[in-house]
Amino acid sequence: MVQPSGFVDFDHPMHVCKLNNAIYGLKQAPRAWYHELRQFLITFGFKNSYADTSLFVLQTGGTLLYLLIYVDDIILTGNSTTQVEHFVNTLAQNFSLKDLGSLSYFLGVEVVPHKHGILLSQRRYIMDLLTCTKMTGAKSVQTPIPTSPPISLHSGTPLSDPTTYRTVVGSLQYLSLTRPDISYTVNKLSQFMQQPSTDH
Repeated sequence: MVQPSGFVDFDHPMHVCKLNNAIYGLKQAPRAWYHELRQFLITFGFKNSYADTSLFVLQTGGTLLYLLIYVDDIILTGNSTTQVEHFVNTLAQNFSLKDLGSLSYFLGVEVVPHKHGILLSQRRYIMDLLTCTKMTGAKSVQTPIPTSPPISLHSGTPLSDPTTYRTVVGSLQYLSLTRPDISYTVNKLSQFMQQPSTDH
């Protein structure tokens, strides 16, 4: 750590700030925040999921609460509205939080209430991806990958800058969360990330 240029103290040029607490924005801050929140949740009775460390489950009697953490965003749901509200109030007493109400959009996934539950949609994400790749006017096809001739590692001319290809394929991987019908195609395209060509 060094003093910023233009603000160097000439009497003490080697002095820097000593941090007593993690500051938001530091690399360690998310870890410190997660650790603090995790300790609170476990004390409250939540169990940390083995499959996903960002998921916590509280089961007491007939009540079931699920809490999912993504950096400093939290999703809380359960089978008892009263218990959800009670826990939000308890959380607000211990942490600074802003209740955004019912979930509508999270990490590129739209959550639409439906009479049988909820519908997860990435329509906005798809539209942004189509706009970014200049394909908003493209026609739909039954098979998103040509069936013949088969695509191989050496077919086509290698791309001079494969960054766009890799970015789009990465975006499609995330899209397969709600669109499993494109999984095969995305898997196939992912096999050429090292050296994509015009055919890919």
